Order: sequence, then structure tokens, then C-alpha cells
Amino acid sequence: MATDSDSDAGSAKYETGSGGHEAGGYEAESRERSRAAYFEAAVTDDREAFVVPAKGSKARLSPINQRRLVNFKANRRGYWSLWIFLVLFVMAMLAEFLTNDRPILVSYNGELLAPVFVDYPEEKFGGFLAVTDYRDPFIQEEISANGWMLWPPVRYSYRSVNNDIPVPAPAPPSWTMDKEKRCSRYPLGAEDPNCVMGNWNWLGTDDQGRDVLARLVYGFRISVLFGLALTLASSVIGIAAGAVQGYYGGWTDLLFQRFIEIWTAVPTLYLILIVSSFLVPGFWTLFTILLAFSWVALVGVVRAEFLRGRNLEYISAARALGVSNPVIMWRHLLPNAMVATLTFMPFILNGSISTLTALDFLGFGLPPGSASLGELLAQGKNNLQAPWLGITGFMVISLMLSLLIFIGEAVRDAFDPRKSLG
Repeated sequence: MATDSDSDAGSAKYETGSGGHEAGGYEAESRERSRAAYFEAAVTDDREAFVVPAKGSKARLSPINQRRLVNFKANRRGYWSLWIFLVLFVMAMLAEFLTNDRPILVSYNGELLAPVFVDYPEEKFGGFLAVTDYRDPFIQEEISANGWMLWPPVRYSYRSVNNDIPVPAPAPPSWTMDKEKRCSRYPLGAEDPNCVMGNWNWLGTDDQGRDVLARLVYGFRISVLFGLALTLASSVIGIAAGAVQGYYGGWTDLLFQRFIEIWTAVPTLYLILIVSSFLVPGFWTLFTILLAFSWVALVGVVRAEFLRGRNLEYISAARALGVSNPVIMWRHLLPNAMVATLTFMPFILNGSISTLTALDFLGFGLPPGSASLGELLAQGKNNLQAPWLGITGFMVISLMLSLLIFIGEAVRDAFDPRKSLG
């Protein structure tokens, strides 16, 4: 016969078991919510990043990227600046086919040659064992008698010296002279077959007799390629450093910040002067020195994005599920940080090109003889009697930097959350 004490003990046991069951159910439910939050965030990120096309259909942008593209096109100034910049950049990349002291194609004795790609010895055309000078009248007569040549529109490279200019260098643009004066240094004068528009100096020559137009085209290419390489390399380092700082925080963040404060206090120009005193300035030497200091530009932006995002719910859920820190940083935090980073990229490119131009202007940039916009500005300063040097260099630099600024403004509008998510 059950007593009251047995009944109470049974009730207590039941309540304890019920309470344990409820606690276990709560923990399981919490884990399920964390798992659901993590996978929901992951799926959402995937949907925002791209849209997987159905079988047989074309790939398309995600809705948010479509809105960003529409916002970018809405900024007409930036949109057309991008197209103009791309056209100029493609033309500069094809500079050897537009302005060169070598023919694009040569047909000689039934053989088709491509001097723009291959260095042919002069003995191939009846001369000596040396690099062929296709501007030499003897070589031109020999090829014309046994074939033909297809020249670029401008028959000068950035290092070609025009020895047929009728006035001392720097010579004014050829179109400012009459035909008799322009052709006075050729053997047959105005009737000489080489006194053609392809041999004109459309923007004049510099103080060494080199064609200004050719040096502008090649200088534009070097400036953009140098700026792009420096921007990409510094961005990779800056994003990595900012990500580590923002995600781990604490002493890691503090030590990095103190190091950056000390590192940015080092005067870059003086360091370049010191290096130039015992090393010949070159592309990679200059690139390495500038890269050592330019990577800090993006650290603050990326650090702030990682500090803001590391405490979000789906990040906490990912940690609870055992997702590794590198995966969390790469997959979930970096895409959010890249939105802010991309808006800075055109302006960083602008600054990289300006830095190279300034160093070339001061004489501490690329080696002497290189096609450089800054060196052309320096020639304009030293030859005030030849205004075409400074004017053309200034106009090209101003156009290039203005286009990049307009593109940067359009990118900033495209990634503006108020416009992209509204």
C-alpha cells in the first residue's frame, strides 16, 4: 500500500525528470536555431552573390548586383568615363601597332615577316649582322624593290630619335610648318617618299628629338600598368592585414595599429632618395618601395567592417558549429568588407599614378629614357620655349586622373546601400 511519502518521492522524481527533459530540449532547440541561422545566412549570401542559371538558360547577375549595375549606369559621367578610359587603355596596350619605328608586316622575296614581334638581323635584307633599322633609306629601298612594308600610323617608338627635323630640338609639331620646311632635311626635299604623314611629329619632339606623341602613348601605358599593379598588390596586403586586425581584435589589433602608426611615419620620399643613391631606379625597385608603404590605405576600412561583422548572429552561429576562423573570414566577412573596399579602388589607382608621375617629375622615378609622363612635364619646365611639351603632358595626365575620379564616383554610387538595397 503506497504511503504519502512514496507519492511525494515519485512526484519529485517525475518533476526532476521533466525538468531535465525540458532543459535538454531547450539546448537542442538552441543548437537547431544556431544551425538554422548559420545555414540561412550562408544560403542568403549565396543568393546575393550569384544566381545559378537553369539548364539551357544564360547566366545572370543577382538582383542586388543588377541594381548596382543600374546605379552605375545612372551616373552618366562615370559610365562614359569608364568607356573612354577602356578605349584609351586598349589603344595604349596596342601601342606597338599604332606608333612604332618598325613595320607591322614586311613582305620580302615572297616571305612574310613580322618585325613588330621578331628582331630580324640586317643581313636578311642585304646588310650587316646587326638589328635592322627600318628607317634606313637603304633598307627601305631594298624591301620596296623586293616586296612591301605595312607601317603603323606613326613611325616612331618612344625611344626613336628623329634626325630629320628641320629645326633644333625640341621641334614644334610638324603640322605648324609648311611642306618645304618640313621636308628640307630629306634628300629629295618635298618630293622625298619618306616625307609623308607617318613621319610627322604630330605633337613635336622633346629636347632629344624623340616623338612626343609616341612617348605619351607609351607613358600612358606604363603609368596605368604600374598603378594597377601597385593598387592590386597593396589592396591584397591591406585587406589581409585589416581582416586579421578586425576579426581577432584585442592585442592583435592593438599591436598592428601601433606598428602601422610607426610605419606610416617613415618618410617615403627620403627612403627613395637613399635607395637611389646606391641603386639605379627601376620599375621593380620603385614598385617594391611604394608597395611597402601603400598597403596601409585599406587597412582601416577593412578592419572596421570586420569589427562590425564579427559579432553578428550568423557569425556566432558559425563559431558554435565549429566552422574554422579562416572559413568565416573568407566566406562570410570578406564579401561584406569588399563592398567598401571596391569603392576606394579607383581613388587608390589615381593616387598610385599620381605618385609615379610626381617621382618621375622630380627625377627619382623610372630610369632615364623610359616613357614617362612626369619626365615630359619636367622637360616642359626646363624648356619654356617649347610649350607643347608641358601642355600635352599636363592634358594627358589631367584627362587620365579625371576619368578615374569620375569612375570612382560612379562605383561609389553603385555600391551605396541606400541605393542598392532600397
